[in-house]
Amino acid sequence: MLVVVSDTHSTEGHRLRGRTYSAVREAELVIHAGDFYREPVLDAFSDEARSLRAVYGNNADRPIRDRLPEHRVVEYGGARFAVTHRHRSGDTGLLMFGRERDADVVIHGHSHAPRFDGSGDVALLNPGSHAQPRGNRPAHAELEPVPDGLAGRLVTPDGDVFEEFRIEP
Repeated sequence: MLVVVSDTHSTEGHRLRGRTYSAVREAELVIHAGDFYREPVLDAFSDEARSLRAVYGNNADRPIRDRLPEHRVVEYGGARFAVTHRHRSGDTGLLMFGRERDADVVIHGHSHAPRFDGSGDVALLNPGSHAQPRGNRPAHAELEPVPDGLAGRLVTPDGDVFEEFRIEP
């Protein structure tokens, strides 16, 4: 399973709880789309995840920016993910970012609003924020390989699945 999280905004710990905590610990791969906030938070995620691929966000401190890239490409389950925290040009910029990297999906954060939009040639996935939802549902994303791609879902820390989607690379 691939687990996607973003926007932790913490100074000390990972702030994982419930289903989000267990999903991160069980996942083959965890992608964090930025804004750990402080370096001890990155370290806490690294301690919990078997394999962590992350980018820094606009609120990252200098030690995080020294350790992580601004964006990266990750492959999982036959799909290619372009990962960034945000793009100043909104969805249009995110789509261009994904196309430039030959991605099937752009994973991003920043808005704290969980969503999946598969209507374009490049899908957009924002897992929301598990720790600081800012008026949205606290959430993360889970993706599992299926015969024709990936089955995905947006899930609250309480374990409620509130959106399901598919990615067919």
